[in-house]
Amino acid sequence: MKKLNFSELLNKGIIVLDGATGTNLQEAGMPTGVCPEAWIFDHPQELLRLQKAYVEAGSQILYAPTFTANRLKLAEFSEIDRLVEINRRMVALSREAAGGRAYVAGDLTMTGRQLSPVGDLGFEELVDIYKEQVAAILEEGVDLFVVETMMSLAECRAAVLAIKETCDLPIMVSLTYNENGRTLFGSLPETTMVVLQAMGVDVVGINCAAGPEALLPAISSLRKVAKIPILAKPNAGLPVLRNGKTVYDMTPEAFASAKIPLVEAGASVVGGCCGTTPAHIRALKVAVSSISVEPPDPIYRSVLTSERKNVVVDPDGCFQIIGERINPTGKKAFAEELRSGRLDMAKSFAKEQERDGAAILDVNMGTNGIDEKEMMVRAIEELTFAVDLPLCIDSSYTEVIEAALRIYPGRALINSISAEKEKLQKLLPIAKKYGAMFILLPLSDTGLPKTMEEKHNNIHTILKEAESIGISKDDCIVDLLVSTIGADAAAAKKCFVTAAYCKEELGLPTVCGLSNISFGLPQRSFVNTAFLVMALSAGLTMAIANPSQTLMKISALAGDMLLDKPKATDHFLDMVPSEPLTILAESEIVRRAGSEPSAPGQPAKVSPDTDEAARHPIIRAVVQGDVEGIVPLVKAEIEQGTTASDILNNYLINGINTVGDYYESGKYFLPQLISGANAMKEAMEYLEPMLSAGGVEEKECIVIATVEGDIHDIGKNLVVLMLKNYGYRVVDLGKDVPAKEIVDRAKEEQAAVIGLSALMTTTMMRMKEVVELARADYPQAKVVIGGACITAGFAKEIGADGYSEDAAGCVRLVKELL
Repeated sequence: MKKLNFSELLNKGIIVLDGATGTNLQEAGMPTGVCPEAWIFDHPQELLRLQKAYVEAGSQILYAPTFTANRLKLAEFSEIDRLVEINRRMVALSREAAGGRAYVAGDLTMTGRQLSPVGDLGFEELVDIYKEQVAAILEEGVDLFVVETMMSLAECRAAVLAIKETCDLPIMVSLTYNENGRTLFGSLPETTMVVLQAMGVDVVGINCAAGPEALLPAISSLRKVAKIPILAKPNAGLPVLRNGKTVYDMTPEAFASAKIPLVEAGASVVGGCCGTTPAHIRALKVAVSSISVEPPDPIYRSVLTSERKNVVVDPDGCFQIIGERINPTGKKAFAEELRSGRLDMAKSFAKEQERDGAAILDVNMGTNGIDEKEMMVRAIEELTFAVDLPLCIDSSYTEVIEAALRIYPGRALINSISAEKEKLQKLLPIAKKYGAMFILLPLSDTGLPKTMEEKHNNIHTILKEAESIGISKDDCIVDLLVSTIGADAAAAKKCFVTAAYCKEELGLPTVCGLSNISFGLPQRSFVNTAFLVMALSAGLTMAIANPSQTLMKISALAGDMLLDKPKATDHFLDMVPSEPLTILAESEIVRRAGSEPSAPGQPAKVSPDTDEAARHPIIRAVVQGDVEGIVPLVKAEIEQGTTASDILNNYLINGINTVGDYYESGKYFLPQLISGANAMKEAMEYLEPMLSAGGVEEKECIVIATVEGDIHDIGKNLVVLMLKNYGYRVVDLGKDVPAKEIVDRAKEEQAAVIGLSALMTTTMMRMKEVVELARADYPQAKVVIGGACITAGFAKEIGADGYSEDAAGCVRLVKELL
């Protein structure tokens, strides 16, 4: 077949993928608990029969069954030595089944180990794991790669980098989302699309998790930002229990009919996941055959993201602040802390600026006496978990910027890229590779522009160079190059001309370093504010500034309202206090009562840290996930005479309860939940000898395991951690554990509760085996279950005593049962 070109293929109509592999092979006799790739290796005819049927049904792309054939997964089955052989064989079988009538995709997925700091896997180690598998797949030859059933945007980025650094084949990426519309790590569909399409991925979408109807909101969200095709590969509905078996009962006709709204919402690459068969794909092919493909037309074209939050950059939108405080320049205490290897102040500055309404945070680690690259990487890792805001990477060194962009699990902003030849040649390719937006600084090798014409020519020089390597002008924010009015009386007027030129002539957003205008002058806050309001009128989009300056923020809100910007009046009325204001100092205006309003264009909110501000430092340490700082706080409390049991009951339990509440309400996501649990774990390990000596009895025993045939343990490990933090004696049997071993160990430990986890629909019925065996051999134990595919209805159906959706819920469930 000719080389795959998605645009050409879509010109002919909707692209139809294949359906499920695992559920169909199990129907053909593949046992649960085996290495799927090794079983296929020994039973090639079953795969060939299935994939040939998909081709006959109309599949244009087959997924080679290399799904879990990476080093970490194969090691669990002692098959790591056959990694190259297995990957090549899987691809060869799919090639044979395709018979030149369909393209073949090499298939990658999660490894089962979590990236640091949530887990112990380094980012580069993960990239290398994927590269190893990609290289093995390429030995046999595929037409494209697909990265599927992903839960972590950071892991998606690692897989994409591994593929792109190994070959130039097309890439599709699909993630799975929870009922709350986010991934397990808190990413929205729009976030994943923005990040991955900016990195050069060809198709982004959704697979697994639910049936077609449940995917509709996410597909609609993807379309708002998509510049590339959208993929939809849902299950054949939700699994149900029938005659002791887990089945998907959505008929091919119903499946195909339910896919039509997904196509109408924007999906143009479609197929099926769990429970779908060649019959489902045949019906789908017929249903979409007459539907024409609508080209992508995003509503939002310039978007920055963290892993959990999107910020739209719109020249016509309300003013936004890039928080400037995470910069050691002029901050002796902060610089000294960095030299000592600590980042407490950086995290504090980040949280304060988020609370005060910044939309983006500038991060600069430039000071003497440190390894700036190492400290920047550490800062990115820490701040990614500390706050939700997107980050702006600020450094004079190319290698520092690249190191930060490589690990950042979002779409960052580079501060900055100028028209200097060396900067253009080094930084533009980096921005392209990692999908970053950048601040366009209209300087050249000759220095500051001497005329407006030169300044605007510099802008066009950078835009032209960017366009030549495939970077759109949508990815640029122009810096106005603000100089002090004390040195150039026309400095402000020049900025206003450039702001208007960028907005009206080029359609580009603009930014400025706000405080530069007043350098060397008295009453600087008033000069800054006057300049800001005038610049807004000329077209300024955002400024790098301190978001705690209320005079500036309220003036900007008023300016947006007077300029009739979208929703600006609502923002002003919502965020500006009605009571009188009092001038307290030249740099501040505050309300007589209450807290400051949020930043212009940003909804007012209460930060979790604000809620905790008046609470005990140990509670705050748990809530903020301060793993390094919590033990010194506990030691200090012990030295003041507080008993270990009082610290546990009054502070640690209070803190972890708050973390659980934030997780349940959607304020926190998996990373913050794990960070809080790990902080408490550190404190508990320090207190444990004192608790034992003080006669504090351990609570009941809980035996927990992932059921036989299932090798996923992310959720189970978090449940173990949370239950231990609450004082239960937890016996973790690991994953892929037979029913008899689970019940026997529960009897041996005299466990009060047996906890079971399963991620796959193909293994969930093993839970029923454990429940039945426990009822017969150890009836005094309560059995609780959970996992991605599990529901409360299923728990009731198999006779379990309870179901929990997540780790925080499991703690509450165990308390209720005991």
